[in-house]
Formats: sequence, structure tokens, C-alpha cells
Amino acid sequence: MPQALRFLGWPLLVGVLFALLLIQRYPEWVGLPRQEVQLVQAPLYSRLQEGPVSYSEAVDTASPAVANLYTTKLVSKPAHPLFEDPTFRRFFGDNLPRQQRMESSLGSAVLLSREGYLLTNNHVVSGADQIVVALKDGRETLARVIGSDPETDLAVLKIDLPNLPAITLGRSDSIRIGDVTLAIGNPFGVGQTVTMGIISATGRNQLGLNTYEDFIQTDAAINPGNSGGALVDAHGNLVGINTAIFSKSGGSQGIGFAIPVKLAMEVMQAIIEHGQVIRGYLGVEVQPLTPELAESFGLDGRPGIVVAGVYRDGPAQKAGLQPGDLILSIDGEPASDGRRSMNQVARTKPGDKIRIDVLRNGKPLQLTAEIGIRPPVNGN
Repeated sequence: MPQALRFLGWPLLVGVLFALLLIQRYPEWVGLPRQEVQLVQAPLYSRLQEGPVSYSEAVDTASPAVANLYTTKLVSKPAHPLFEDPTFRRFFGDNLPRQQRMESSLGSAVLLSREGYLLTNNHVVSGADQIVVALKDGRETLARVIGSDPETDLAVLKIDLPNLPAITLGRSDSIRIGDVTLAIGNPFGVGQTVTMGIISATGRNQLGLNTYEDFIQTDAAINPGNSGGALVDAHGNLVGINTAIFSKSGGSQGIGFAIPVKLAMEVMQAIIEHGQVIRGYLGVEVQPLTPELAESFGLDGRPGIVVAGVYRDGPAQKAGLQPGDLILSIDGEPASDGRRSMNQVARTKPGDKIRIDVLRNGKPLQLTAEIGIRPPVNGN
């Protein structure tokens, strides 16, 4: 008997396994419901719906308006390292022979108008004694600085040449993550170069690069020398001014930042009209509402920012704001983020009055402040 079972065991096992496979493949044969897997098939795209195989037309449209900058600065240094020796300084003091030489750095700029106005980064031209603008058509000329705005790292230049090209402005507030983008500039001084990527993110802030940050992030290669150059869309329209890279090596690592053209144009127009950017000023220092602070205020998920300090004789102090107050909203806008709220204040015209809803010692208050003019260096 055991020998017969051993003889029939393998065929029986194979039969059971085969039956299980059949039940899995055709469950309706044994009355079981059939499991349907819902898959989404992409539609057939026509050739007209496919992306272009070349962006040469966009480059031809934008590149003539992207210029190279050569900034020179007169640097005074000792004629010989030996003169830096303390012994020499003891006898000769500061009356040591010194030599002067010109230091040159490279950057980029974008021609915004046929009248010769250019936008670039403030850090490219800051402290320069002479700025040379080299156009793609081979012409070179000296530029003068109309004004700068260190808080957004932008500067406006002016050149006087006939028949100047001007870039077409895009709409940076309508770009989307995944849009194709091209970066045009002069990386490492090798000459005008174009790189391609996509929009990786928008509205990047709290990077510690500028006081006012609203960056477009792109993976189009941006290298030293690209600063002040153009970030354009697939049609050659300007969407941003290339400003900075995130890099541990000094070269591109696929994380670059550009100032949106909407913000850049607001700064440029203010500089041309007033010589500077006039921003609203409240005169407070704020800090985020941490979970611990929210618990101490007795708040349950409500937005707010904490007043950490108030500047003497500023609009906030005159309005009655005090350190420790919790700002809930400004002119009806929830104060959920300190940087965003201070940017809202900065965009307000000096002289205008704003309503500030605060919570003080658990009691709601409504204050009115008249916006002042932001000082050029510090304060908000």
C-alpha cells in the first residue's frame, strides 16, 4: 500500500497544482468573481503634439539680447610680500610702496529694452569701477549703473548703442513645474552658452540668499558666469534672471535659482523711476509660531506669527504693537508665514494704512498702522 501511494503521490500533487493554476486564471469556472485590473493607456499622440526636436528658434529669439559683462576693479596691493612683514611696517608704517592692478570678473546681463536698459545681478557689478558690456553681435561698450537693489540682488544698467535687441517678456506667474526651460549666459568666461532643463519648483524662499526671495528652481545647468543671464521658456520668452546655484563643488549640480521676471520688472521699473526700490516698512521682527508657542497661546491650529521685537518710533510701535503679540492677519490675509507677511508689508505703498489683527494675553485686538518707507539697509 505505501508503495502504491508513493507511486500515485507525484501525479496527484501535479494535478492539484494544475487545478490551482486554472482556478487562478479562470476563477469564473468555479463560481469565483474575476478580479479586474484597471489600467490607463496613454492616447496616441500626433506628431503635432510631440515636443520639438530642437529649441534653436527659441535660442535665436532670446540670445541676441543676452550680453556678457566684464567688470573691472582697481585693486591696490603691496609691491612685494616682504613689505607685509611687521618689521618693515614698524619702521615704514603705512607708507610702503604699493602697486595697482585691474581685477576682472565675468557675468551676464539681459537687454530688456531697445533704449539700452539691462538687468543683471547686483553681486556681479557691486564695487566695479568699470563695466564693459559685450553683445552677441560683437559690439562692446561701457555701461553705467542706474541703480541696484541688494535685497533682491538685482541691478539696472544702461548702455547707449543704436539698433539694440530686446528680449520678449514671458509670464513667470503662469509657469508650471515640468515646463522646459533654457538658461543662457557666459559660464566660466567661455562665451555665450545655452543649457536646457525643466522648471523644478517655484516660489522657493528661506534659502538665505536674499532678503526677498521668490525663486524659480531649475535643473538647467547654471554655472559661475551665468549670473545675471536669462532663463527663457521653450519659445524664447524671458521668465527669470539666473542668480545662484546650490553647489558644494562650485559647478552646476542641477539646482539653480532664478528671480521671476515679474519681480525683476517691478524692481527695474522702480529703479528707473525713483532711483531705488521703495518698500513698505512696519518696523517689527517676527518669529514663527512653533507648536510650543501655539500651546502657550491656547491656539488650536490657527495661523499666526509672533512679534519678537518692535523698532523704536516705527509704524508698528506707533500703532501699539508690542513684543509678544501674536499677529493673526494683516489686512485680512492670514499671517501664517513671517516672510510672506513681511513681503506683503513691503509691497504696500508707504502712507497707506493696514489693519492688523492680533492676540494679546488671550484677547483679540485690532490695530491700524500707517506704513512707512523701509530703510535702505536693515529693518522690515
